[in-house]
Amino acid sequence: MSDFNDFNNPQVAGLPKHLRQFIVEQHYEKYTPIDQAVWRYVMRQNYSYLKDVAYYPYIKGLQRAGLSIEYIPDLQTMNDNLGKIGWGAVTVDGFIPPAAFMEYQAYRVLVIAADIRQINHIEYTPAPDIIHESAGHAPIIADTDYNNYLSYFGSIGAKAMFSSKDFELYEAIRNLSILKEAVDVSEQELAKAEKHLEQIAEDMGDPSEMALLGRLHWWTVEYGLIGNLENPKIYGAGLLSSIGESSSCMRADVRKLWYNKYTVNYPYDITKTQPQLFVTETFQNLIDVLEQFADTMAFRRGGSESIVKAIECKNAATAVYSSGLQVTGIFTDMGLDRNDELTFIKTTGPSALAADGKQLDGHGKFYHKDGFSSPVGRLKNSDTALENFDLVQLREIGVVAGQPAELTFESGIQVTGTVKEIIRHQNLTILIVFEDCRVKESNGNILFQPEWGTYDMAVGERIVSVFNGAADKDAYEELTHISDKQTHKVSYDEKTQKLHQIYKSVREIREKQERFGLLSDLFNTLKSEHRHDWLSALEILEILHHTGVNPELEKEVRIYLELKSIREADHKKLINDGLHIIANPVTQLITEEEEN
Repeated sequence: MSDFNDFNNPQVAGLPKHLRQFIVEQHYEKYTPIDQAVWRYVMRQNYSYLKDVAYYPYIKGLQRAGLSIEYIPDLQTMNDNLGKIGWGAVTVDGFIPPAAFMEYQAYRVLVIAADIRQINHIEYTPAPDIIHESAGHAPIIADTDYNNYLSYFGSIGAKAMFSSKDFELYEAIRNLSILKEAVDVSEQELAKAEKHLEQIAEDMGDPSEMALLGRLHWWTVEYGLIGNLENPKIYGAGLLSSIGESSSCMRADVRKLWYNKYTVNYPYDITKTQPQLFVTETFQNLIDVLEQFADTMAFRRGGSESIVKAIECKNAATAVYSSGLQVTGIFTDMGLDRNDELTFIKTTGPSALAADGKQLDGHGKFYHKDGFSSPVGRLKNSDTALENFDLVQLREIGVVAGQPAELTFESGIQVTGTVKEIIRHQNLTILIVFEDCRVKESNGNILFQPEWGTYDMAVGERIVSVFNGAADKDAYEELTHISDKQTHKVSYDEKTQKLHQIYKSVREIREKQERFGLLSDLFNTLKSEHRHDWLSALEILEILHHTGVNPELEKEVRIYLELKSIREADHKKLINDGLHIIANPVTQLITEEEEN
């Protein structure tokens, strides 16, 4: 885990501990010369094409985020630059749970997968990688309207309720993305993982709030277009980091639709190119659509329908009483009256009580280790909600510390016991603690008995909000859900290490502009020992073309690559695109953009 103070970035330093657990060291030294070449190839291709279709000046955006076309970014440099615009960045191991990802955005921190795609997935990878996360997301962060949307989306997404199936889907997607980027996985194992994901996806049932928000995130942050339907510009990171789909997405057979509240009805497949994309006229429209959806969510609606979502979640959630008391736990039951209004709520297992996001002293998950239940509603024959009673009014109904009391709710639930403590917060009564207490419903059903110990009765007329996770995450969640499936760490055989050395030598020749005579030997070694490689040969041709040091060798390398593009269908577009960049270098265009 990284030392967060190393970055000297306020946003990263301010992350709570439940988010810090996902952070891993970048280990910049692990990037191989091939990795660096992959980054350079993708970035040069990106710029060559994106200069015309990206929403913002691409190079200026890269520079403001601390990125370059030549080298994989260093996290320290990124944080130094992002800090100037109120953002930060951390590296993680592949996919992290959606709720955590959203919360990072709320803290204005970019989550960047530390790994980089393999060369055989250079056009697109379903796994998150440093090309997608940094070259896709970071350059547009400098746009104030956009980064406000991104952080606001994170704050909404962090509260979204999910279903128990969402985590199954997350694990299946993470597992498949890891396998697709691994070098030693059999076709059988890959097919099995794809089938498993397909089965889970088909059995999801009605989408949860998190699943629906995931769609809005996908069609904006990842695959969004802005402008008009006839000639939109790209701002979505998934498109900006895919040298294949950033081009193909502009074809006429990819439908362009206006982005609005109905976009949430369009699911997506992370493993395939998208059949349609959505265009927004402004970033403000993204916020407006998000607001419309947020108004349907449990954290804004509360009530019995929201408790149902919490029960279906089967993971920790928080219900907020109208008094401000927050109850965190795994919700398992609730009571309803004839009008489907809540009469009580119940959690099972470790639970906690909080107010304003801070756990109440003595009311953590170890104290409430077996669960929590309490009535919801008004007292019988009372025109005032119990939370609004001051101490004088409480005394009038017999609620006094050290004295016996009997409370009967409109629902018929009766609480009888000796008042031990009255807890108030911001001039509202939020909790009444009883000893020797019995709680029963009007039908005689016992909800709590004296021998069970102290009874903590939540106070509140209504449940006004329900949201994912704990109210006080740092107190409740020492560790949130971290997948036990880690990305594969590659060990390289001797032959591959020799290929790395060729890439390193070619880069040194290009950068130092010396020892050009080595190029012939390097190319001959490629031809004889590394026939599968195409990228290093392109880099050799680039040097020869721009220096003119060996016209005969240049001709030989060009013919070699042209024949390779004909014989190897998988490499045809990659090689031809590389040849185009050599003939139309981006360096001069970059310089012109920087000057402008």
